[in-house]
Amino acid sequence: MRVVVGADVGGTKLAVRVAPLDAQPDGDQDPAYTDHLLAADGWEASPVDTAAGWLLERLARVVPEGAEIAAVGIGAQGCDTQHHCAELAAAVEKSGVPAVVVNDAALLMPAAGLDTGIGVVAGTGSIAVAADAGGNVLFAGGWGWVLGDEGGAPAIVRDAVRAALAAYDAGSADDGLLAALLDHFAAPDPQTLARIVNDEPTPGNWGPAAPAVFRAADAGSALAAGVIEGAARELELLVSRLVGRGAVGDTVVAAGSVVVRQPRLADAFRARLAAEQPRLTLRLLDVPPVAGALALARTRLRRT
Repeated sequence: MRVVVGADVGGTKLAVRVAPLDAQPDGDQDPAYTDHLLAADGWEASPVDTAAGWLLERLARVVPEGAEIAAVGIGAQGCDTQHHCAELAAAVEKSGVPAVVVNDAALLMPAAGLDTGIGVVAGTGSIAVAADAGGNVLFAGGWGWVLGDEGGAPAIVRDAVRAALAAYDAGSADDGLLAALLDHFAAPDPQTLARIVNDEPTPGNWGPAAPAVFRAADAGSALAAGVIEGAARELELLVSRLVGRGAVGDTVVAAGSVVVRQPRLADAFRARLAAEQPRLTLRLLDVPPVAGALALARTRLRRT
């Protein structure tokens, strides 16, 4: 049996979709597929030979025994230039498997059934991807949680802790944000909160606290609401930078755990786009991005 495979490598998980080669998609629906979710522990996009080995070893775990991979489409966090994507695809193809590699945010358009548009991921990290009229891939953001990733969960928590501690230093009464953060981190006081956050400045420590920020905003915290509004503004800026560089398409397709699961952020992002880029429409992706990877695999197969 021959199969086509899509893989979406994110900051914390690897999603894989496998479909028989003879199960042709009906419109944007791909029948007879199986989905698999693996941890993305140890994923690094460079060096490409190591990255290719990491991917192929994990694909072998989920592809049916005896099946041949006819083509694979890969969306990979950390592949942030066309050159890097091409190098990783070539490294995968050394195994004899035809491959196409894009940044994981570039999966959003094919997953949504679109040829053009701007993909925005806001989850563990944040990045925006599009293409210009000449087909050149454009990136904005994706600099990692230390330098940015505004709109992603760790950055939202970082900014919320800053805001809450600044208000505490100013002698302001807690409006609910500090209490929410203290509760999440099981910290008895602001000083301990600062130590817990500073001592382990990682996405794994910071990111899970993001829902607490949204709960505080929903309960009336102006500080939390301001942090979320700031995150939406940063996501809009990513889009506007790509528009300024010639991105084509009239739809922004957003995915990622934060923007999809938190309506307050999605609504604020939509409002910012309406104000700054009124020709663009925001669409939240309602299928897994790995669907776009499988679509790319089928396209790659047609080129062989």
